[in-house]
Amino acid sequence: MDLTFQTKHGFFNYRVGAVIIRQERLLVTKDKRSPYFYIPGGRVRLHETAENAILRETREELGANGNILRPLWFCQNFFTEDVLRERFHELCVYYLMEFPENAFPKGEVFERVEGSRVHTFRWIAFDRLRDTYVYPLFLKERIYDLPEKPQFLTEIEP
Repeated sequence: MDLTFQTKHGFFNYRVGAVIIRQERLLVTKDKRSPYFYIPGGRVRLHETAENAILRETREELGANGNILRPLWFCQNFFTEDVLRERFHELCVYYLMEFPENAFPKGEVFERVEGSRVHTFRWIAFDRLRDTYVYPLFLKERIYDLPEKPQFLTEIEP
């Protein structure tokens, strides 16, 4: 069971995200329903550690086994989702991860199928993030100075 649920006041979501960097580029993804990019990852399941969840989610989405280098951020995020137009209270643990050089297809864009979902992945240069429709917003600034120890963040979007 995923740790997400809906109430009459909005959604609660507990997820994990993989920060994957190559040559000053960040790997982001989106699916058919999403007009915006986001960090690969997904929901944590009941009785699953965040570490196991990010390894499972990246294996499912990317078809490759990665290594966790370190946790970067624990973010409590309050926002209205752009497609559903629903309020979210989300907790997310972001991990810096590495993958073998040959884990992903060559090129700036590639697709992977996970069940009925098609994920489009794109490598975005750090200096282009500010002009990219990508969430979470704090990545546009914090990607330049990754913390050595986990940081606690709060994001409140109007």
